[in-house]
Amino acid sequence: MAYIMGNRKQKTFFPPTIEDYVGIEDPVRVYDAFIESIDLQEMGIPIDPFQAGAHTFHPREMLKLIVYGYSYGIRSSRKLERTCYHNLSFIWLISGIQPDYRTIARFRSENKEAIKQVLRQNVKLCIKLGLIEGNTLFVDGSKFRANASINNTWDEERCKKRLEIAEKNIERIMEEAEQIDKEEDSAGSLVKLQEELRDQKKLQAKVQEIVKTLKETGKEKVNTTDNDSVNGKSRQGSHAIMNCEVTTDEKHGLIVNGEAVSQNNDLNQLSPQVEQCTETLGKPPAQVVSDSGYFSLKDIEKVPESVKVIMPGRRQAQKENKKTPVEPFGKEEFSYDKKRDVYICPEGKILKNKGMAFGSKGKISYKAGGKECRECKHFGVCTTSKNGRWVVRMVEQEGLKERLEEIYHEEESQKLYKLRKEKAELPFGHMKRNLGAGQFLLRGKEGVNTELSILSTCFNTNSLSNIK
Repeated sequence: MAYIMGNRKQKTFFPPTIEDYVGIEDPVRVYDAFIESIDLQEMGIPIDPFQAGAHTFHPREMLKLIVYGYSYGIRSSRKLERTCYHNLSFIWLISGIQPDYRTIARFRSENKEAIKQVLRQNVKLCIKLGLIEGNTLFVDGSKFRANASINNTWDEERCKKRLEIAEKNIERIMEEAEQIDKEEDSAGSLVKLQEELRDQKKLQAKVQEIVKTLKETGKEKVNTTDNDSVNGKSRQGSHAIMNCEVTTDEKHGLIVNGEAVSQNNDLNQLSPQVEQCTETLGKPPAQVVSDSGYFSLKDIEKVPESVKVIMPGRRQAQKENKKTPVEPFGKEEFSYDKKRDVYICPEGKILKNKGMAFGSKGKISYKAGGKECRECKHFGVCTTSKNGRWVVRMVEQEGLKERLEEIYHEEESQKLYKLRKEKAELPFGHMKRNLGAGQFLLRGKEGVNTELSILSTCFNTNSLSNIK
């Protein structure tokens, strides 16, 4: 059996033009066509063909390099520089130019705000092509590691302890210096003590600056490497993270909007995502679907009334997941009779309106009879009060809560909610696994949103290649 072997000395020729380096159906042509179609000046990248000074690489070519690099899982400026010499699809895409890593890094750093717009441009193109309808949107969030160590996270307690230690060390060093002053041949020791004293004072000043930042921002914790990151838990442990909110369209699962927030959960993030999607789409969606992590009645109230919100309450989600036991006889188990203005407990007993609760007009107290509750077989579980069980109704929000429950249980809503995982969670898997982007390279909310915009664009562009 003969072996197939190559011959490095065999004479071969590249195609006569760079245009022939890649095939007609090569995916790189999709990225090229997309970047060519967008208006760079609309994005905020100025184009001046008559600029004075040293020659610079065209912004469009630099943008192509960065976006296509992310689609390969190549984000480092040094690695991007290397591909310009060794990867034919990259050489074809940027027509053979070879920017160094400093130029690549500088372009990305100086145009963060503009590069953030690349996703919006991609979405507009998809709308024109009829690939995004914007009728039903799915919202989900996922934690990505920030480019910062959790060890650099400080809170008030940690600052207090470090300041106490620094003050004790300064006192000790001063006492030692006084003692050495009285002794002979102390020059070397004094020099060492002065250096140590200087280090302790630097640490003291640094911690005092962190304390000032905590007071000014009102945050409980702050990371000195990336002030916008927060502490969060994942399967790999606790890290400094950024929570990425991504909204996808029902038709092909393409991303409509992506935003990184300094928050370790999804609470109060539904209305901002709907608002941003409405701005991009030019119209509000007909319905939006999310999990119970977004359940905040105050936030849902901000969503336009024309938008149908499909979302389970936390207790509903708890029942369905069956991972944690549901507390028996919660308020959700009591049904409200609007005509009679009473609550009915699971055993059929009536809880009557007892007027304002906690001195607030927006809250009404409903209470059962003490004797009825004491004689009930569930006394001690439902309530331990001898005066009987009572619940509080939020006048303005309870109606919304009940309406959400009704919507969620509709047959069509259940179908869409089951579809949510397929549409909303796929982008995160692609970004973290296929593109190797489980951790951001850039720091600060602006930098992270720049990277998220590129990653979302890569997901959409890759999906475009597979849509038939």
